[in-house]
Amino acid sequence: MSNNNIHTDPARRHDFVLVFEVESGNPNGDPDAGNLPRVDPETGHGIVTDVCLKRKVRDYLQITKGIPIFIQSETALNRLISDAAKELNIDLSICTIDDEGVIEWFQTNTPENFELDGNELTYSGDLKDIKKAFAAINDKEMKKKLDAIAKKLSGKKTLSNEDRARTQRRMIDKYFDIKMFGAVLSTGINAGQVRGPVQLTFAKSVDHIFRLDNAITRKAVTKEEDKKRKETEMARKPIVPYALYVAHGFYNPYFALEKKEKPEDPDKFKVSKDDLANLWEALEWMFNNDTAAARGRMATRGLYVFSHDSKRGNEYAHKLFDRIKICLGDEKRQKDESAEQFCDYKIDIIEDGLKEKNVTLTKLIDDRKKEKA
Repeated sequence: MSNNNIHTDPARRHDFVLVFEVESGNPNGDPDAGNLPRVDPETGHGIVTDVCLKRKVRDYLQITKGIPIFIQSETALNRLISDAAKELNIDLSICTIDDEGVIEWFQTNTPENFELDGNELTYSGDLKDIKKAFAAINDKEMKKKLDAIAKKLSGKKTLSNEDRARTQRRMIDKYFDIKMFGAVLSTGINAGQVRGPVQLTFAKSVDHIFRLDNAITRKAVTKEEDKKRKETEMARKPIVPYALYVAHGFYNPYFALEKKEKPEDPDKFKVSKDDLANLWEALEWMFNNDTAAARGRMATRGLYVFSHDSKRGNEYAHKLFDRIKICLGDEKRQKDESAEQFCDYKIDIIEDGLKEKNVTLTKLIDDRKKEKA
């Protein structure tokens, strides 16, 4: 494989550094602090969670490429797991309802983990909890009928080890985020858990951040009765004036390996070159396709991938990350001023000795300020 696409080789370990900025926006609000930008209370540095970054990767690939995503809001996760089992013709907790009154009850009510299709009722939750679903119903006659259905459904067998493995593999093949990030698939019919080969750390700002909580007004009122006493509505809009964040990530090929039939069989990977290419593309473009007034202006300013020539790796990840040094530029530092834009920072990359370590650095994005000759 040539050095031009070494970073998309699923048989190698990859460690990467993501550098991004936010200007006049809230990159990741803290629900425990009135949605103010997240901050480390000890250092004052800003934080963006790994969950937030993965959400942007998922949204980019789903919106721009139509790639199926598991963690989404449109459909309950248990339903997606049971659908995968159905696609494999695996027998689930399903029963046929002949009572029109019961059918009408399920059409009117939506108990969790139950789905009615015509007169066929499917339960995708934990069988141990099925009897609790109808505990609060006051109608004794209806409760008796529903308890009978629960008893019938609870008599169904849980997935066998073989069916669990088949369902899990179906989910991995179908959903990009399960294949790359892993997922808990035991919340419903129990298809086990998947440990993904790609992991991200929290992003932290290079310097401490200053959080602004701006008051804003809207030239409209919400309620009809408020029209006589006011003409505007008040709200809050928290932002960070400017900050540069750094996150670190890892691709571990051992968690992308297919199970071998025999020890001597060659390695095969669940992750393809295209999967890795899509990951890098998403990290590059995710902020450009996730614009919102609340987030201000966000952009990826650096994406550096250290690719090893083996699955295990040839150098410790923390030592590779230490080769990318980001600090406030001399001009701002001498004036004891804070950064206001990306060019106020200085990024140095130490590449000496990488070749001897059998590590290749690919600079997918490198917006560093070029020094004058």
